[in-house]
Amino acid sequence: MTTQRIDETRHFYTNHLGAKVVFDCDWYISLEFEGGQSLQFMEPQQGQALCDPAGLTYNFRVADVDTDYAEITASGLQPSAAIEDHPWGDRGFAIQDPNGITLYIYSDREPAPEFKSFYKA
Repeated sequence: MTTQRIDETRHFYTNHLGAKVVFDCDWYISLEFEGGQSLQFMEPQQGQALCDPAGLTYNFRVADVDTDYAEITASGLQPSAAIEDHPWGDRGFAIQDPNGITLYIYSDREPAPEFKSFYKA
């Protein structure tokens, strides 16, 4: 994603979501999460446009969403969606990163009977 907020983005993901910086040349960063997932952010280069994050949501599955929720709210971040159980089979909440990307953080739960048929083995 292109952004003018590289420093804020690096700080947010490393301090609030436990990301590890695996590459950083000031205008481009690559962040890695437990489990091997990664995100990359860069400042626009040679006339490249900024990304419009409106409507963009990244989902993060975690082992214990309640612990993550407690840690994130204790750090001063305010969720954009409160933590709650969902009948489709998760418990989660949402926050926004410095770029306006919605991050949905969740743990799996047993889905309600009306959603079980939608799961593929």
